[in-house]
Amino acid sequence: MRLGRQLVMSVAMVGAVLLAPSVQAALPDFTPLAEGQSKAVVNISASSKSKGRTQVPQEVPEVFKRFFGEEYGYAPAPKDRQSFGSGFIISGDGYVLTNNHVVQGADKVTVRLSDRRELDAEVIGTDERSDVALLKIEATDLPAMKIGDPEKLKVGEWVMAIGSPFGFDYSVTAGIVSAKSRSLPNESYVPFIQTDVAINPGNSGGPLLNMDGEVVGINSQIYSRSGGFMGLSFAIPIDVAMDVVAQLKSDGHVARGYLGVVTQDITRDLAEAYGLPKPAGALVAKVLPGTPAEKAGLKEGDVITRFNGREIGLSSELPQMIGRAKVGDKLPLDVIREGKAQTLSFEVASLPEDEDVAAAKARSDKPDINRMGISIRDLNPQEKAQLKLEGGVVVLQVVEGAGADAGLRPGDVIVALNRKPVATVQQFVETAKALPAGKAVPMSVSRRGQPMILPLRLEAAQPAPKGGKK
Repeated sequence: MRLGRQLVMSVAMVGAVLLAPSVQAALPDFTPLAEGQSKAVVNISASSKSKGRTQVPQEVPEVFKRFFGEEYGYAPAPKDRQSFGSGFIISGDGYVLTNNHVVQGADKVTVRLSDRRELDAEVIGTDERSDVALLKIEATDLPAMKIGDPEKLKVGEWVMAIGSPFGFDYSVTAGIVSAKSRSLPNESYVPFIQTDVAINPGNSGGPLLNMDGEVVGINSQIYSRSGGFMGLSFAIPIDVAMDVVAQLKSDGHVARGYLGVVTQDITRDLAEAYGLPKPAGALVAKVLPGTPAEKAGLKEGDVITRFNGREIGLSSELPQMIGRAKVGDKLPLDVIREGKAQTLSFEVASLPEDEDVAAAKARSDKPDINRMGISIRDLNPQEKAQLKLEGGVVVLQVVEGAGADAGLRPGDVIVALNRKPVATVQQFVETAKALPAGKAVPMSVSRRGQPMILPLRLEAAQPAPKGGKK
């Protein structure tokens, strides 16, 4: 028994010795990257001074004096604000890239180089939507990062970050690419690179490098419930950032392509309802008035499958693609309309300001949705005016059934069923009677003023039991 145990241990030890070289060879060596690329990384300090003390009237009630301060009727002075981050040099003549949120609102920006020199930086331009800022320092013959190609990145590939988390200068962390083309909330125009590289406050604006020593992204943000790193970090692809750089240098601002639609993903049931071979593409839930989409002839219920020859899997990919299109170009959109494929051409317009987009949504007068297993009533004239609808039926109650399965909620306004407009309860009932059993059909709904399309599937009627009522 003892001999057998010794034999097993000996075999295990030999196996470990034999495996060690192969395992060691498979692990990457980051020392050349750290030594060669750290010189092009910089630390950034951004400060904004308070605007002075705010005067309040002398004759104020005592309670307000306690809040504002009694000294000469002035409010307490707001504190100066200072933020820290990272960045990297992209050209030997002093251009530096970082995040917009690192320098936003700053009165003074200071760049500290790897040789400990501190130089004042000029903010050439910023782009809040992509969170990119371009700085310029007065220096020459600086070490610059080599620009890589994020399109060549593969999920599972090793990457490395350099930055100053919590003020610890030139910290190096490494990991792998977790995913590509991630769309984050309120960040519709950046296809983020997701990694598991440790990123913390102070890393913002620093480079993400591939194993060839090329910068492939700008470390921008993390997903966290604690405020610290939790294994999910996101970087702006460097090609997106360099597009911003080119426009900031030439025009001083960034123009993005704009289509003018509200879209949603295609679920399995919606794919069946629209006769699609697979749940892929961007379903048009609303076409905003006066936009390139309306001029191109896009309609609510169209499924956009390709843009300029590139296939669309998720609806979030569409704004990313269109945002990088050149304003003024005429480009093709492949769509499925009522089961038939066709190609539309639209002229790319410049993305308006956020408030203009919101106003266009508010002006749109035809939201949409679908369902069954509910109580409903007609919209009254006041509701039509408020919702800017010509007609529709309000869902009062949702019980167990096809409507609940489709996702209908009380308060939803059904405006179309199986691609047919629904203006009254009578129209809804007549359309519902003709729906095929067991097959999902699109139902257009307005929920709190926002358009949606739900897949409604009516089950086949159960036969009455023998001897029972028919």
